[in-house]
Parts: sequence; C-alpha cells; structure tokens
Amino acid sequence: MVELWKLLGFEPVPAPGAIADSVTWLEREGHQIHLRLAESPAVPRLGHTAVVVAGFEEAATRLRAAGFEVEARRPHWGAARAIVHGPAGHRVELMAAPPPPGPGP
Repeated sequence: MVELWKLLGFEPVPAPGAIADSVTWLEREGHQIHLRLAESPAVPRLGHTAVVVAGFEEAATRLRAAGFEVEARRPHWGAARAIVHGPAGHRVELMAAPPPPGPGP
C-alpha cells in the first residue's frame, strides 16, 4: 500500500514513538495518510479514501506502469475520477479536482 501512496506523491514521515512500530504515516502537502499495520487487513466493502491528484492522467499512468489497475469512473462536477485498489484490496478514489464547496451550515 505504501508504494501506491508514494506514486501519488506521499512520502513517509515519522509516527509518534509510542505507536511507530504499528503504523506507517505518509504525507503530501500537509495531508497525511495513516496506515495501521495488521496481519490480515480489513477492507470495507464500499468505504474508501479519496485524494485529489495534481496531474491526474500522469498519476494514472504511473500507477498503471507499476502494475495497479486504474478504473475510470463517471466524472463528478466536471472532473475526472478513477478507482485504484491497493495490494490488500483497499479502494482509493483519485480525483482530478475536489468537490465544489457545499452550502454553509
């Protein structure tokens, strides 16, 4: 799973010492992904992580070249989207642009 995130521009960062042996943390531009290490990963049926990817097509090409299957999805708000599955089956949604801001509270 770390390889997938690295291909999307995330880099490993130190986790707090008390939990460092049970997690892997990655960061890109102030956004972090925290991966919990487990003997048998639990994969939610529909849940997923979504990430905006600058250079959407280039990122999809890098992932395909590394052996990941990138599945195009119907665009939302006029932006390209795709799903890629990590090695354990976790779904990651790639978005060319973030959703537009919603109405205020």
